[in-house]
Amino acid sequence: MKNIGKILHTYSAQKGQSGLPRPLVEKLTILKGYGIQDDKFAGYDLDKSVMIVGLAAYEIARQHDIHLIWGSMGENITFDFNPHDYPIGTIFKINSVVLQVTQKCTICKHLAIFNASLPFLVRDVRGLYCKVLEGGIIERNHKVERVIEYKVNKKIAS
Repeated sequence: MKNIGKILHTYSAQKGQSGLPRPLVEKLTILKGYGIQDDKFAGYDLDKSVMIVGLAAYEIARQHDIHLIWGSMGENITFDFNPHDYPIGTIFKINSVVLQVTQKCTICKHLAIFNASLPFLVRDVRGLYCKVLEGGIIERNHKVERVIEYKVNKKIAS
């Protein structure tokens, strides 16, 4: 495994909450085969259980004089690096949690509530969806490692 960064913030929208930004939470309990405990999107599309975003999306917004608060991209986790630097299929390990990138987020018209140009400005770095390979608890400042080889029998080797 290779340490590539850390978690800056975690977010979860509870049932009944709507809109952006996503509420900041102290930690996330991530469940294999379900998603984020108590999150309103959990259990629906397992390939989209967790959404990750890097600083690049927020930096691009700031460069265009769009000042956002954390969670405005609709993510569950903000990384201090750009996860878009890694291909679909990449596996990240955070504490005991293992996530696999499944797809790039599409342009989200909901981001236009902040600025009409924002969805197009961040289209290449807005976020990535992940499925949960192993569950656990994650929180701010946990290190993020890239898993080079993942084996189903729970052995993780580099």
